[in-house]
Amino acid sequence: MKYFAEPGSLVRQIWGKADTILFIFAGAAAEFALNKAVDWLYFTGKLPADPIGRLFSTVVYAKKIIFSTEEEALKAIDKITSIHAGVEKSRGMSIPDWAYRDVLYMLVYYSISAFELLERKLSDDEKESVYDIFYRVASRMGLKEIPTDYQSWLPSRESHLQTDLARSNFTDDLFAQYKNHLGNFRYRILIESQKLVVPERVSSLLEFRSFKPVRPLVPIYQFSKKIGLDAVVKLILLPPKYREEIQTLDIKDI
Repeated sequence: MKYFAEPGSLVRQIWGKADTILFIFAGAAAEFALNKAVDWLYFTGKLPADPIGRLFSTVVYAKKIIFSTEEEALKAIDKITSIHAGVEKSRGMSIPDWAYRDVLYMLVYYSISAFELLERKLSDDEKESVYDIFYRVASRMGLKEIPTDYQSWLPSRESHLQTDLARSNFTDDLFAQYKNHLGNFRYRILIESQKLVVPERVSSLLEFRSFKPVRPLVPIYQFSKKIGLDAVVKLILLPPKYREEIQTLDIKDI
C-alpha cells in the first residue's frame, strides 16, 4: 500500500508528535493573523467564533493527509479545494493564489522550525524531504508559481514575509479572540511559544519583545517527557476543550 508520506519518513516523525504539532499551530496562529488575506477566514464567521478550533483543524487536516494512503490523501486535498471553491462562490470572488501558497509555506516553515526547537537541527536534504510533501499538496491543488525544491523556496518564502503580511484590525481582533478563548494564563503561554518559532518579520510586526522566558524551560519539558511527567504539564497548559483531541495527535507507529 502506497502512503502519501512513507512510513518512517522525517515528515511523519515531525507530524506524529503532539508537542511538535502544537508549536506548528502556535506559529501558524501568529502568522495567520498577519496575512493580508485573513479577511477570508472572517467571511464565514467561523474563525472569530472559534479561532483555536478553526486554526487547529487546519493543522490536523494537514496531519491527516501526511498519514493517509496516496489515494486517501489526494481525496482529502481535493475536498479542501472544493470547500474553498464553495466559499469563493458565496463571496463572489476568488481567493488569491498567493494566499493558498502562504498557508502551504507556513506548514513547511513551522514543521521545520518546531522540530528544530524540540529535537535537533535538520540538514538541507532533510528540509528538502519535508518541503517535497507540501509541494505535492500544492501541485494537487493546482497552485501556481510554487518553487520545485527547498532551496528555490527560500527566497520565495522571504518575499512572502515581506509582501503578504501586515498588521491590521483583523490581527488585533484575532489575538483578542485567542485571549478570550484561552484565558490570560494560557494566552501568555501561546505568545511565549510563538516567540520561539516565528521568523523575525512576524515577531517584528507583532511587536514581540526579544526576551523569551520559555526557552530555558524547553529542555526541562523534554526531560519531563523522558520520566513520564509531560502528561501532567499538558494537563495544566492545554485548554480542557481540546485535551482529548490533542492526546490523539501522538502516533506510536510512525
